[in-house]
Amino acid sequence: MINGSIVALITPMLADGSVDYTSLERLVEFHIEQGTDAIVAVGTTGESATLPCDEHINVVAQTVKFAAGRLPVIGGNGANATAEAISLTKALSKVGVDAMLGVTPYYNKPSPKGLIAHYKAVAAATDIPQILYNVPGRTSVDMLPETVAELANVSNIIGVKEATGDLARVEQLRSLCGDEFKLYSGDDGTAKEFLLLGGNGVISVANNIAPKAFKAMCDAALSGDANSATELDLPLRQLYTTLFLEANPIPVKWAAHRMGLIANGEIRLPLTELSDEFHGQLIEAMQSAHIEVK
Repeated sequence: MINGSIVALITPMLADGSVDYTSLERLVEFHIEQGTDAIVAVGTTGESATLPCDEHINVVAQTVKFAAGRLPVIGGNGANATAEAISLTKALSKVGVDAMLGVTPYYNKPSPKGLIAHYKAVAAATDIPQILYNVPGRTSVDMLPETVAELANVSNIIGVKEATGDLARVEQLRSLCGDEFKLYSGDDGTAKEFLLLGGNGVISVANNIAPKAFKAMCDAALSGDANSATELDLPLRQLYTTLFLEANPIPVKWAAHRMGLIANGEIRLPLTELSDEFHGQLIEAMQSAHIEVK
């Protein structure tokens, strides 16, 4: 199953706001060349909240096509309406994804009982592996380890992306869910520690622009080499902070454009391009991470 350095891939767009599939193909090739272990297509960083369902499905399908089996593709299938999540799940089951990532329903703030019912209904719509995604800073609901443990009993729910940054949860989740259940970090700033504590991988924003360096850090941490992991992580730490100076994926799309990876930094409203006041800080962070800025 999927381990290691996983990119939460941005969705590149043209000046008119439509998806830039030429740049998307270039991004997929870039990550294959750089050694990224897997791609998440149309998760939070891929602007899932502003892509209509048909466009969402097509971006995932094209990502699968461009990857051509050379690395796994995880399709985002989350929604705040269970019926919509089921519809996405059924559609993505037909495009060749290796797994799906479902964010906790946002805005409507379900209880643990509601979360369990939601995810069981979504998992029942497919036999493809499902990864839970807990990011309370975005959704206003925190999926507690006990809830995850209940869902881990569902045969095709195989892991969780935990984006709270709370490292105590690694031990809690491992104890409750067992050794076979996959634990993925969704917080770049604590990813190294997460892996050293027994996590299986990281679904990362920074990986969009520093994939080779990020993979090297992940590989060292997964092997238990704390000293090497710390040394490799150090040049990336400023990047982890500056990529969240404004709402993700605003900064990372701007950075990818400055690297020449995408045609421009276009982003869907209500998000807008990175404010001028943050340009210098992000360039400095990229340079500290040994990223070439054009």
